[in-house]
Amino acid sequence: QTQVKEFGGDSVQAGGSLRLSCVVHGRFYSRLCMGWFRQAPGKGRQGVAVVDSDGNTIYIDSVKGRFTISKDNAKNTLYLDMNSLKPEDTAMYYCAADCPPDMPAIQALGAEAAYPYWGQGTQVTVSS
Repeated sequence: QTQVKEFGGDSVQAGGSLRLSCVVHGRFYSRLCMGWFRQAPGKGRQGVAVVDSDGNTIYIDSVKGRFTISKDNAKNTLYLDMNSLKPEDTAMYYCAADCPPDMPAIQALGAEAAYPYWGQGTQVTVSS
Protein backbone atom coordinates (compact mmCIF):
# COMPACT_ATOMS: atom_id res chain seq x y z
CA GLN A 1 0.00 0.00 0.00
CA THR A 2 1.37 3.37 -0.99
CA GLN A 3 1.48 6.09 1.65
CA VAL A 4 2.50 9.71 1.27
CA LYS A 5 3.60 11.86 4.20
CA GLU A 6 4.60 15.52 4.23
CA PHE A 7 6.94 17.23 6.70
CA GLY A 8 8.35 20.66 7.28
CA GLY A 9 5.44 23.05 7.60
CA ASP A 10 5.93 25.86 10.11
CA SER A 11 5.15 29.47 10.96
CA VAL A 12 7.66 31.96 9.59
CA GLN A 13 7.91 35.67 8.96
CA ALA A 14 7.70 37.18 5.51
CA GLY A 15 10.99 36.86 3.68
CA GLY A 16 11.85 33.63 5.41
CA SER A 17 12.47 30.16 4.00
CA LEU A 18 11.16 26.66 4.52
CA ARG A 19 11.83 23.23 3.06
CA LEU A 20 8.92 20.84 2.73
CA SER A 21 9.61 17.13 2.37
CA CYS A 22 7.35 14.37 1.12
CA VAL A 23 8.23 10.74 1.71
CA VAL A 24 6.55 8.02 -0.34
CA HIS A 25 6.27 4.55 1.17
CA GLY A 26 5.44 1.81 -1.27
CA ARG A 27 5.10 2.78 -4.92
CA PHE A 28 8.16 4.88 -5.70
CA TYR A 29 10.33 4.76 -8.82
CA SER A 30 12.65 7.17 -10.55
CA ARG A 31 10.07 8.32 -13.15
CA LEU A 32 7.29 8.88 -10.60
CA CYS A 33 5.34 12.02 -11.41
CA MET A 34 4.78 14.09 -8.28
CA GLY A 35 3.55 17.50 -7.30
CA TRP A 36 2.89 20.00 -4.56
CA PHE A 37 -0.54 21.56 -4.15
CA ARG A 38 -1.83 24.07 -1.63
CA GLN A 39 -5.13 25.25 -0.21
CA ALA A 40 -5.50 28.59 1.50
CA PRO A 41 -8.39 29.27 3.89
CA GLY A 42 -11.63 29.78 1.99
CA LYS A 43 -10.07 28.90 -1.37
CA GLY A 44 -9.83 25.87 -3.59
CA ARG A 45 -6.75 23.70 -3.88
CA GLN A 46 -4.24 24.76 -6.54
CA GLY A 47 -1.16 23.20 -8.06
CA VAL A 48 2.09 24.85 -6.98
CA ALA A 49 4.83 22.81 -8.62
CA VAL A 50 5.18 19.52 -10.46
CA VAL A 51 7.98 17.25 -11.61
CA ASP A 52 6.80 14.94 -14.37
CA SER A 53 8.03 11.49 -15.41
CA ASP A 54 10.69 13.00 -17.67
CA GLY A 55 12.01 15.21 -14.87
CA ASN A 56 10.52 18.40 -16.27
CA THR A 57 9.38 20.91 -13.68
CA ILE A 58 6.74 23.62 -13.75
CA TYR A 59 5.53 26.23 -11.28
CA ILE A 60 2.59 28.54 -10.92
CA ASP A 61 3.54 32.11 -11.79
CA SER A 62 3.25 33.41 -8.23
CA VAL A 63 6.08 31.17 -6.95
CA LYS A 64 8.46 31.22 -9.92
CA GLY A 65 11.93 32.25 -8.86
CA ARG A 66 11.13 31.64 -5.18
CA PHE A 67 10.20 27.95 -4.96
CA THR A 68 12.15 24.92 -6.20
CA ILE A 69 10.80 21.39 -6.54
CA SER A 70 13.22 18.47 -6.53
CA LYS A 71 13.16 14.71 -6.08
CA ASP A 72 15.71 12.44 -4.41
CA ASN A 73 15.07 8.98 -5.84
CA ALA A 74 17.49 7.32 -3.41
CA LYS A 75 15.42 8.60 -0.48
CA ASN A 76 11.95 8.23 -2.03
CA THR A 77 11.49 11.89 -1.22
CA LEU A 78 10.11 14.98 -2.94
CA TYR A 79 11.12 18.43 -1.75
CA LEU A 80 9.81 21.96 -2.07
CA ASP A 81 12.31 24.66 -1.17
CA MET A 82 10.48 27.90 -0.50
CA ASN A 83 12.34 31.21 -0.28
CA SER A 84 11.24 34.83 0.07
CA LEU A 85 7.97 33.65 1.56
CA LYS A 86 4.99 35.99 1.46
CA PRO A 87 1.81 36.08 3.57
CA GLU A 88 -0.14 34.97 0.49
CA ASP A 89 1.84 31.70 0.56
CA THR A 90 -0.01 30.78 3.75
CA ALA A 91 -1.84 27.52 3.10
CA MET A 92 -2.02 23.82 3.79
CA TYR A 93 0.49 22.21 1.44
CA TYR A 94 -0.19 18.75 0.04
CA CYS A 95 2.06 16.28 -1.72
CA ALA A 96 0.57 14.19 -4.51
CA ALA A 97 2.08 11.23 -6.33
CA ASP A 98 1.75 9.04 -9.39
CA CYS A 99 0.08 11.11 -12.06
CA PRO A 100 0.08 9.27 -15.42
CA PRO A 101 3.61 8.79 -16.81
CA ASP A 102 2.69 10.30 -20.18
CA MET A 103 1.20 13.45 -18.65
CA PRO A 104 3.38 16.52 -19.20
CA ALA A 105 4.13 18.77 -16.26
CA ILE A 106 2.03 21.65 -17.54
CA GLN A 107 -1.04 19.41 -17.59
CA ALA A 108 -0.22 17.70 -14.30
CA LEU A 109 -0.10 21.07 -12.52
CA GLY A 110 -3.83 21.50 -12.95
CA ALA A 111 -4.96 17.88 -12.82
CA GLU A 112 -5.64 17.03 -9.19
CA ALA A 113 -7.83 14.09 -10.12
CA ALA A 114 -4.91 12.46 -11.93
CA TYR A 115 -3.03 11.76 -8.69
CA PRO A 116 -4.17 8.64 -6.80
CA TYR A 117 -1.96 9.19 -3.75
CA TRP A 118 -2.12 12.19 -1.42
CA GLY A 119 -0.64 13.15 1.91
CA GLN A 120 -2.55 14.68 4.81
CA GLY A 121 -0.93 18.08 4.34
CA THR A 122 1.47 20.28 6.26
CA GLN A 123 0.61 23.82 7.33
CA VAL A 124 2.68 26.80 6.22
CA THR A 125 1.89 30.15 7.84
CA VAL A 126 3.70 33.33 6.80
CA SER A 127 3.22 36.43 8.92
CA SER A 128 3.89 39.99 7.76
